[in-house]
Amino acid sequence: MLIMELTSPAGQRTGSPRGVSFMKIIVPIKQVPEAVEVRIKEAADTLNTDGVPRILNPFDLFAVEAAIQLKEEKGGEVIIMTMGPPQASDAILKALAMGGDRAIHLTDPAFEGADSWSTAIVLAEQIRKMEYDLIICGRQSMDWDLGQVGAELAELLDLPQITGVRHLEIAGDGKHVITHRVTEDGYEVVKAKMPVLLTATKGLNEPRLPNIMGIMKAKKKPLETIDAATLGLDATQTGGAGALSKTVRVFPPEKRKGGIKLEDVEPKEAAKQLVEFLAKKGAI
Repeated sequence: MLIMELTSPAGQRTGSPRGVSFMKIIVPIKQVPEAVEVRIKEAADTLNTDGVPRILNPFDLFAVEAAIQLKEEKGGEVIIMTMGPPQASDAILKALAMGGDRAIHLTDPAFEGADSWSTAIVLAEQIRKMEYDLIICGRQSMDWDLGQVGAELAELLDLPQITGVRHLEIAGDGKHVITHRVTEDGYEVVKAKMPVLLTATKGLNEPRLPNIMGIMKAKKKPLETIDAATLGLDATQTGGAGALSKTVRVFPPEKRKGGIKLEDVEPKEAAKQLVEFLAKKGAI
């Protein structure tokens, strides 16, 4: 276990002036395809999501739940935000049904074809116009599995960031967060002054299931729709035009070939054949 404290970069924005008595928490989310087996559009070098149901990204559920728990404990407001096509409103409604207070839907044909960087550009442009104490993202999305948007968003906003958070609490002074950050060897205890960006990982909490009352209330909660022109972004900054990465090829991993089975063989003989096989492969 390693204990660390992050300090805010020089010139960083101060965030919300209300402090812990009324926290403003922004939770960027993403709608992803629900698919057990990934299908590929070989001609387009992309995932084939035609006819595949879409869900709120599982790692984002941890982020939404964390924000709601902090609101319930300390008071405040949870703002759900997503960049995506009109149908992404389904994911927004689920987050609102869980307990989010209001939502912002960044949607525009100009956003299509975005990579993680041009996605972060759009999110950051909107967040700069807002007051906040915390930004909590999911660690990564289930579809592309890159885990880059949170880090890029923190860089664009000049915020300290703590990734892979599995434990979160507000310090006694109401100005810092104390987290446990997952590492390969265990975890680090990291303290940072708010505003700060966190990425949530499995183990942080158990996301609640929206109840009937929450689902009914979600449809009446404020939902603001914003396009590229409203943000003040031009076509070269967003979507595929603003992307810094290019997908060269998308393909599924090769299927493993079947192994050798030793059937109807006495244990002693089976062991002998196994040793001979491993010897030929240079394994022993």
